[in-house]
Amino acid sequence: MLELLSPAGSPEAVRAAVQNGADAVYLGYGNFNARRNAANFDDAALRAAVSYCHLRGVKVYVTLNTLLSDRELPAAAKLVAKLSDMGVDALLVQDLGVARMARQVAPDLPLHASTQMTIHNLDGAKLAAEELGMSRVVVSRELSRDAIAYLCAHAPVEIECFVHGALCMCYSGQCFFSSVIGGRSGNRGLCAQPCRMNYGWNGVADKPLLSLKDLSLANHLQALEEMGVACAKIEGRMKRPEYVAIVTRVYADAIREGRNPTRREQKALEQAFSRQGFTAAYYRNEPGPHMFGVREKTPAPKELFAAARADYTRENPMVAVTMEAEIVPEQPARLTVRDRAGHTVTRTGPVPEAARKVALTQAQAQEQLTKTGGTPYDCESIAVRVEPGLSLPLSALNKLRREALEDLTRRRTTPPKRRSRPFQPGVRYENRKEAPVFTISALRGDQISRELLDLAPAMVALPPEELAERPDLIGTILNAGVEPAVTLPRVCWDDELPALEGALERLRVMGVETVCAGTLAGVGLARRLDFRCRGDFGLGVYNAQSIKEYKRLGLRSVTLSFEQRLARIRDLSKALDCEMVGYGRLPLMITENCLIRNRTGQCACQSVNQLTDRTGTRFPVLRAFGCRNEIYNGKKLFLADKAKDYRRAGLWAVRLLFTTENAKECVQVLRRYRQEGTYAPNEFTRGLYYRDVE
Repeated sequence: MLELLSPAGSPEAVRAAVQNGADAVYLGYGNFNARRNAANFDDAALRAAVSYCHLRGVKVYVTLNTLLSDRELPAAAKLVAKLSDMGVDALLVQDLGVARMARQVAPDLPLHASTQMTIHNLDGAKLAAEELGMSRVVVSRELSRDAIAYLCAHAPVEIECFVHGALCMCYSGQCFFSSVIGGRSGNRGLCAQPCRMNYGWNGVADKPLLSLKDLSLANHLQALEEMGVACAKIEGRMKRPEYVAIVTRVYADAIREGRNPTRREQKALEQAFSRQGFTAAYYRNEPGPHMFGVREKTPAPKELFAAARADYTRENPMVAVTMEAEIVPEQPARLTVRDRAGHTVTRTGPVPEAARKVALTQAQAQEQLTKTGGTPYDCESIAVRVEPGLSLPLSALNKLRREALEDLTRRRTTPPKRRSRPFQPGVRYENRKEAPVFTISALRGDQISRELLDLAPAMVALPPEELAERPDLIGTILNAGVEPAVTLPRVCWDDELPALEGALERLRVMGVETVCAGTLAGVGLARRLDFRCRGDFGLGVYNAQSIKEYKRLGLRSVTLSFEQRLARIRDLSKALDCEMVGYGRLPLMITENCLIRNRTGQCACQSVNQLTDRTGTRFPVLRAFGCRNEIYNGKKLFLADKAKDYRRAGLWAVRLLFTTENAKECVQVLRRYRQEGTYAPNEFTRGLYYRDVE
């Protein structure tokens, strides 16, 4: 049956989820998770939560799904060892360095790939399972029914899908809006949700153009189960326990009874929390302007929440057991209890005496032994043998039952024996001494001129469609002694892959041997097609352990996350050639929902589209692969006058991102970074390289 996974941002929410039918809960522990502002759990609370859940047959998954620095990894390693010792059922991770550390420290602890890994196709799922040791992947929320079904049919790993709760405008793991604009990173667990603000087009910001309605797949649960989805996940670790109780109950009943929610249940979902209703448009492959909504200011549904609270604060029997009892002469009374998980315990009591007046009956013994009220146990059947003419105090039967159930509780809550090893960061690699070279990523072929190539960049990367349409440009790049590369799309569904693979094979014939991959899917594709692979910024490389992982996966270089300070980049042990993004409009969001089409009602990618926020800042919105959109920062990152700083960082290369620039501007930029000329953007930012990101 489809596993129902509920959020638990607090101990009370754990109880709310469990008492309302969750098969598993996910929660945060410490500061290394994607909801750092949730209540989360300390040691005592987490141990209590694990024991509480395991006693009732509910699994516990802990989120460690943020990017961590090298300084944070030793503390995270101790945390992982503790989690494994506690017996948590799985760890959710985003950072490949964290995954590498967890495999070393707690090799028997199952790992799940967080949705922050942006796994959205078979290449990504296979790489996560076969190379990273993931037993489950949480796929991107944007996937359609057919895309999910394809993964379920072909991926060698369990598939988990979000079925209810908040939708992000951007693909999870690829959003830099909050960090670049406000210094609070969603990849570090502190998203400030700028997408919930108002925006406009080339003017007044008066509409919630990036705020999606909440997801609800309550009417599609049977289809998900039939296609082979392993787990249905409810979002909401920041929500109150009553919300968790209400939503979990509706979904649990629907899954168990194989039906859709009733009108009353649907209304309860809306009252608990919604943004002007719900949407299943991504699942139906029908994105559009109808998906947007905001949270309206309405009073909390006091009666609904009060009823939910009253229900989950009671102890409901959840664990079915069977009992066998034997009360015979000259033998200690004996009780055996079994649960459906295969645990069996036997307890013995006093030897019964001959009855002086009233003998113990089978009915009396049965009634006394099955009084499991106040415990999570429910006796579904009992077989009692009582020889006639015997006497045994009812208090002895009570004690026998109580001790047997206590033994069973210990069996059910004892953590599994797992291996534990110390964290070993490994050898430290010395930084490069020579000055970094410059690499170029451009969006359009017309940005790459002979004059630009004469300035000798080490690599020029372009999207596959741009290179495929300009075979002469490939020859020009090669003749200039520059490495041509394909910038792989960070999002490419399985039904889009054949066209991309065909383009890559044609480009290989033309002399292109390198691809830049910004997601695990791209890395998997490069490995499968035997291309030289360089890691792009979308991989979120934040620590030395992740660099080692990408080296193990065969990458030639990695682009480090631009969400970290330059000083930290300098201190990284670099097992691979590393580059940093040193110029350009930083990408903020990649969206499945086409903002441009939503605005105009038709495709208008070639025209100027600029999103305006409340401060008047304008963000270019450009077309991405597959008719998706990419939102870029209004200010350009500029570091040409900081050459002394980045030259000390031990880098192989500094990446120049060309988006809205024309060919002449591209030349001016590269000249300036070569310390020639005086070019500087009218407005620019230093990005996050000189300030801490929360």
